[in-house]
Amino acid sequence: MSEKLTKNERRAQAREQARKMREQRRRKERVRKGLTIGGIIVGAVAIVAIVAVVIVNSIRPAGPGPENMASNGIVIGQDFVAERTAATPPEGEPTPTEPRDDIIQIEIYQDYMCPVCKTFDETNRATLEQLMSTGAATVEIHPISILDRMSLGTKYSTRSASAAGCVAEFAPDQFWDFNNAMYDNQPAESTAGLSNDEIVGIAEGVGIDVSGGVADCIRETRFGSWAEDATVRAGTQPLPGTDGVVADRTPTVIVNGQQYPGSPGDAAGFQAFVTATAGQLSGGTGATETPAPSEG
Repeated sequence: MSEKLTKNERRAQAREQARKMREQRRRKERVRKGLTIGGIIVGAVAIVAIVAVVIVNSIRPAGPGPENMASNGIVIGQDFVAERTAATPPEGEPTPTEPRDDIIQIEIYQDYMCPVCKTFDETNRATLEQLMSTGAATVEIHPISILDRMSLGTKYSTRSASAAGCVAEFAPDQFWDFNNAMYDNQPAESTAGLSNDEIVGIAEGVGIDVSGGVADCIRETRFGSWAEDATVRAGTQPLPGTDGVVADRTPTVIVNGQQYPGSPGDAAGFQAFVTATAGQLSGGTGATETPAPSEG
């Protein structure tokens, strides 16, 4: 049986218990304050980081455009040889292609995710190739990215437009083959689209030497900011040489400054439009000759 505590001992014991309880409360309070302060600090750091990203993105200068795309498009001429131009410098304005009166100039504003663009390509590829191979026309391809929303967050339109810029810079004379292959392998809307590695494979498949820098360019989406800027510019500002036309949809096809109003899938209609437009040219004679309308 335990000994009975004296009155003084009971008081001392009660004081000790009270002291321990106070110490526990103080420890809990310190922990609570520490967590609160830590949360505030972490939150503040996160806010600073977000603000920094916003500021950096808002003041980050646009990168240079691809070489051979001074107009934000690549001009392909006789025998599918591309015109050489310097790259548009950072923060610089694109240089519109000079209009000519001795040749048909066809411009195509297109999105590689756009199924209607594929229809135009499949329907009119032979016509365009005959016009270019004979020297009757140039075809200027403007890759833009208006359908990023259709690729499940992967921004396929921007990535593919950037890849086109890479090919224009590193392998301009193989651009037409690459362009065709991108449509031949077009992914469906509402899918992730092709990966950058798959786009590199397409470039390699048309004979492009991907060891010369084009693969790295495609994989890092080097011209992504350029593609986005070109898209905004084409969709909000009158296209050079036109009467106020903007490329707010794809494909937007311009023939010597006039927008093709017909169906992308109407080969005969497109040929007739090209012929009529070419007839207005003041120079040259071969430029007015276009292929006979295909049957069907």
